[in-house]
Amino acid sequence: MKVARVIVDVPSRDTDRTFDYSIPPQLDGWVEIGSRVAVPFGGRALQGIVTAFAADAEVEAAKVKPIAELMDAMPPLSAELVQLGEWISKRWLCPLTIALQAMLPAALKGKAEKYVFPAIGAHWTEEETARSGGLLLALGRGEPLKLASLLQQYPDQGEQLKLWMRQGRLEERQRVENRMSVKTMQTVFAPDADKLRQAMAELPARARKQHEVLAYLADNPEPIAVERLAEALGTTSSTIRALADRGLIEVRAVTEDRDPYANRHFPPSVPMTLTPAQAEAIAPIIDALDSRDHRAFLLHGVTGSGKTELYLQSIDRCLSSGREAIVLVPEISLTPQMVERFKSRFGAKVAVLHSRLSNGERYDEWRKIREGRAQVAVGARSAIFAPFERIGLIVIDEEHETSYKQEESPKYHARDVAIERARLNGAVVVLGSATPSLETYAASKRGIEMGYISLPQRVADRPLPGVRLVDMREELKLGNRAMFSRALHEAIVSRLEKKEQMVLLLNRRGYATFVMCRSCGYTATCPHCEIALTYHRGAQTMRCHYCGYAEVEPKTCPSCESPHIRYFGTGTQKVEESLAETFPGIRVIRMDVDTTTEKGSHERWLTEFKERKADVLLGTQMVAKGLDFPYVTLVGVLAADAALRLPDFRASERTFQLLTQVAGRAGRHELPGEVIIQTYDPEHPSITSVQGHHYEGFVRQELKLRHVFGYPPYGRLIGVTLSHESVPMLLSAGQRLATRVRELATAERIGSDFAGGNGDALEILGPVASPIARLKDRYRFQCMVKYRGDVDASRLVAQALRELEEAVKKNGLIVSVDVDPQMML
Repeated sequence: MKVARVIVDVPSRDTDRTFDYSIPPQLDGWVEIGSRVAVPFGGRALQGIVTAFAADAEVEAAKVKPIAELMDAMPPLSAELVQLGEWISKRWLCPLTIALQAMLPAALKGKAEKYVFPAIGAHWTEEETARSGGLLLALGRGEPLKLASLLQQYPDQGEQLKLWMRQGRLEERQRVENRMSVKTMQTVFAPDADKLRQAMAELPARARKQHEVLAYLADNPEPIAVERLAEALGTTSSTIRALADRGLIEVRAVTEDRDPYANRHFPPSVPMTLTPAQAEAIAPIIDALDSRDHRAFLLHGVTGSGKTELYLQSIDRCLSSGREAIVLVPEISLTPQMVERFKSRFGAKVAVLHSRLSNGERYDEWRKIREGRAQVAVGARSAIFAPFERIGLIVIDEEHETSYKQEESPKYHARDVAIERARLNGAVVVLGSATPSLETYAASKRGIEMGYISLPQRVADRPLPGVRLVDMREELKLGNRAMFSRALHEAIVSRLEKKEQMVLLLNRRGYATFVMCRSCGYTATCPHCEIALTYHRGAQTMRCHYCGYAEVEPKTCPSCESPHIRYFGTGTQKVEESLAETFPGIRVIRMDVDTTTEKGSHERWLTEFKERKADVLLGTQMVAKGLDFPYVTLVGVLAADAALRLPDFRASERTFQLLTQVAGRAGRHELPGEVIIQTYDPEHPSITSVQGHHYEGFVRQELKLRHVFGYPPYGRLIGVTLSHESVPMLLSAGQRLATRVRELATAERIGSDFAGGNGDALEILGPVASPIARLKDRYRFQCMVKYRGDVDASRLVAQALRELEEAVKKNGLIVSVDVDPQMML
């Protein structure tokens, strides 16, 4: 008996193993590793993925159930992706089914549907049939019917259906179905023109519309959708179908891609002549591609140095060798501009995968890759799982971006997955950034894991923009209480006069940061989370950005009824209003989460800005990266130090990266650029380093601090967050976890001293309250495991959590593990 080992779609630790199913004879030869199958499991029908085969089952043959259904003719996952999923499961401590499900488009995440049908020998009286209101007639047509549809169509027959099922007259069957199917279009296929003209001669003269259809098809022989044909001739689909019924034409369903860019024209582009610096930079990448070596490179190039052209020419070399390429960009950088560059160069070979597409569009783009109709995948984080089978190159642009880290399970980092996937395929990885993460930079300088490539100059030797720091404390002393410093005010006026454009960055959306009573000190907070509500003036609401709770803005203080309720802090909405008041007639486009929720809104706003229909592009960090506009000569940063006070050891690094990236939007073409950074902490290294474009200087100072405290890249972290309604329960569980990890480390003779050493060490911090101590009515505590060397900390944490599992199940604890966290909140 040939057995398939199947991982079922139940994301729990109890089922985090494969189960044996026999392969029915009719499916033998069709079921492969990576196949999606429907299987019986505990009285239910579930979706599963085949991960291996065996000659014999691990249980008695009589207990082995057969696979119920093969869900795809072509496996959606290759054997390589299944192997990658197993690696992700171990690396980030998550159930294997979660890792594999992350690789599938939403359309293929099957759900079980219940169907009912009459049992053999079941019969009903004429009176029952009459009372059923057509229900029994529907059931008697032969095919099982979906229970949910029956209940919707016959809402008053629910109790009767239950009774017949209990009596055994109706049987129930479960079936796993896709959440979405391919889109089909009813399409007309016509015979040759001579046959059509002969048919026209035989048609009755009164069938005028049918004559018109046949005449049109004789002159336009290409297949055409029924709807389009009917629209072109001002007729109905019934006229067309009448011709099909006569056998004069053929109408059949044809699969049609939901192409998100079908209405866009991308004029072809040709490779640019590389500068000597670019030619030197691309040489080792081309060498690795030609020799088919697995290599990783950090491409460290300042903003405007031409990294994108190197990506394009590297991809071209990869495709010419018959292999495929994946390009990852941060979600916020996946602008129409970026898509246009790849579509213009590679045309229909490009599939685009990102969250702003509908599920149907994403599914069809995924199918283009799986069916071999696309050779380049461009997308955000999850595009790393594009179902290619001959990968030669993986490019990660802006590799330092935190959006490459998934915050829900599986909590993978796309950069690490890319390197592992490239290793499995013998492919090349290029990590590009003007401000690489410290971990990547340190690895490239060691020269063992990856090579280092530098592009320190802009194309055509264009100068980097000048950066001015404005101390807002001094502005306040001089009586300027406005949100714009005198320097920024003058610079905005100058650009308006010269009809140049500006980018203004404030990394905070909404109208005000928080709402407070000046009489009693009351602050409006979320009743479900320990976080202040953010005021949104347009909707006149206060909203929690974590759980979605909202309430109407108060006119008086809910605590003391004072009318002195005020809005403190500054959000993008408030800046937009202030710009209109301060500079009458200024045209502003605001881009933040509130203004870009509608499909196509990103493209619309950026197209308007490109066409110079606005003077200012104002926004959060989504305006800091990936934008290239020739008339932008001024970048202004409001509240540059806003993120420096966060409880995060990466706060300085992130501030430096964000400021450097947004500064790079200015002066990218012929016109010179200027950057004005407003700050209350102008002496901070993160901010002073931006002024001189001193990446290496900032990194040297920051690495010294990381080394002292054993933070990455000199150590690694595992964060464990526990949540519960009871604080004592959390403390008890957290202390048990921390104690057990220490005991396991001691048993393996792993030291805990991080001071200045380089050997194996492990330290566990906590449990302590999380920075956001309550979310959605649950309190949160966290432990942090810090380790270095060859310590297998993941195994120790996994073992400690297994021993805590009974308490977790019994008391309703929720435990979340994050290996290599980017931020613990």
